Amino acid sequence: MYTHILIASDGSALAGKGLDAGLALAAALGARATLVTASDPWQAMMAAEPSGMGLGAELREEQRRERERQAQAIIAEARERAGRAGVELDAVYVPEQPADEAILQTAANVGADLVVMASHGHRGLRKLLLNSQTQSVVTRGHLPVLVVR
Repeated sequence: MYTHILIASDGSALAGKGLDAGLALAAALGARATLVTASDPWQAMMAAEPSGMGLGAELREEQRRERERQAQAIIAEARERAGRAGVELDAVYVPEQPADEAILQTAANVGADLVVMASHGHRGLRKLLLNSQTQSVVTRGHLPVLVVR
């Protein structure tokens, strides 16, 4: 049925449910599994004066290092869970790209045939304000998406 499952995670407890579901499905099907995690693009509030630009560069580099550290922690935990599930897990970190774009691009790059991701299931105004990454992957992508709540 599915031979390569892409599992999206931001490291949250809810994403952990999606990770576990994706790993269980991969184990049951004997499918390959790849984890993708991403960090949003840098958004600096730059001061109009030159000294603000230097500070902005320092903050950007500090944020880049912190996001890299967080991504490596997400990957390490995912690999630990995959080991317990008996699944070999590849991992991809996509820096400074919105999650929905990173998921869709990575799915195409690795040849995934299913995306597994978690969603809070927000509705109405709250959904609009939170800009659902899951909805974007479902509507913009061309692969089946298993949504875990």
